[in-house]
Amino acid sequence: MVHIGTVVMGATDVQRAAAFWKAALTYTEREPGTNNWVVLVPVEGPGVGLSLGRSTSPVQEVPRVHLDLYSDEQEAEVERLVGLGAERVSWELYPPDPDFVVLADPEGNRFCVIDTKHNA
Repeated sequence: MVHIGTVVMGATDVQRAAAFWKAALTYTEREPGTNNWVVLVPVEGPGVGLSLGRSTSPVQEVPRVHLDLYSDEQEAEVERLVGLGAERVSWELYPPDPDFVVLADPEGNRFCVIDTKHNA
């Protein structure tokens, strides 16, 4: 049996990306990172890790893989993440009455904040 242990994302500035995602997710470095690679894990308890590797590839505007962050307080969470350095993304692919908001981290990687109370 296998399970997802770590999601890997590229970053031109690994340390900047790590600072954002540590604050955004309440994660910490599994071991000291470098300018080229770091693995982040939850501060408390088990969970999927987030690895950041140095990359010079351009960010995809419509990525094939992205993170979905779930929240009972979507609006407050979006504002908190924007305060940490995320940016709102103009997203033409929103369906009617979406349960998600598309943001980009300081590196430009797209991710979504999902409203877990949407239509509940």
